[in-house]
Amino acid sequence: MMKLFTATALWLLIGVATPLAAQTATSEPDDAEGRAIVTRYLLMDTQGNTVTDRDFAGSFQLIAFGYTYCPDICPTTLSEMSLLMKRLGELSENLQPIFITVDPERDTPAVLDRYTAFFHPRIIGLTGQPALIRRVADNFKVRYEKHQEPGGDPLRYSVDHSAGMYLLGPDGHFAAKFAYATPVSELTERVRTIMETTITNAPLRTP
Repeated sequence: MMKLFTATALWLLIGVATPLAAQTATSEPDDAEGRAIVTRYLLMDTQGNTVTDRDFAGSFQLIAFGYTYCPDICPTTLSEMSLLMKRLGELSENLQPIFITVDPERDTPAVLDRYTAFFHPRIIGLTGQPALIRRVADNFKVRYEKHQEPGGDPLRYSVDHSAGMYLLGPDGHFAAKFAYATPVSELTERVRTIMETTITNAPLRTP
């Protein structure tokens, strides 16, 4: 599985991430769509611990949905997450990056743990029962669908899914969505501005 993303990820981590061919890309939502997003989730981390959105109260959360067998969107997105964390410097201590799998059948905790750690040690991988993941995806207005050849190997399939990253504020509420392959320089500036403005108005907890 590691061979599926190693070459792409290393290339992206060397410099600024470059957009690759996407399966499905979602643009930034307007205010109405942002208000419709429900930021609650109840899932499990790669160590078997229950994780909810409330566990990160006082910190920002940057959330992406995807799967480890994804050929393009997910390695690009997690490489952008990694670069963002590096460019934010000390400010990144107040940001928790999260990757939620939409393919729990193949993304076992061990697989998910290796995958996220490859990109950045702070990225948390979350999984759960298919019904729980579907509920969380619906809350975030994320669409995904499995595509499999009739009569083919049940473990060989692709998953079309919405792209982009969601930023939650320290109160757990929706703050912004960033479209797939937003330039890392722009992503960093926008996240930094939102975080610094919020910190000025309401100091965050000490990590």
